[in-house]
Amino acid sequence: MKIDPYLFFDGRCEEAIEFYQGALGAEVQMVMRYGDSPEPTPPGMLPPGSENKIMHASMLVKGALLMLADGHCGGDPKFEGFSLSLACDSPEEAHRCFDALAQGGKVTMPLGKTFWAALFGMVTDQFGVAWMIGLNDH
Repeated sequence: MKIDPYLFFDGRCEEAIEFYQGALGAEVQMVMRYGDSPEPTPPGMLPPGSENKIMHASMLVKGALLMLADGHCGGDPKFEGFSLSLACDSPEEAHRCFDALAQGGKVTMPLGKTFWAALFGMVTDQFGVAWMIGLNDH
């Protein structure tokens, strides 16, 4: 069994993909827009003019699959009750990722030493996605 996160950005998915490419070096695997669907979207499901919004996208973030979509395109994504955990291979990488995710977002716990990790911090990015950044313990 495998669990992969699937995030709905409520109309801001393309912006999120570009942000994660720059902030984390995410590698886009595929993007399908509503207008490219082999079947039409049911009437009333999306606001008019949403044909270019993203129906499904997938990308790899440091080898981990992250799936994304625009969802209902209301413009107000909400991410509550979870965090994405990013284990970095070096302190430099952890600082770089943390600082990049914090751009336009909010630091909820500064990156630093804790009793459980040599380096750990928490940040909510500009889309409202919560991240926990730490070091791999290999």
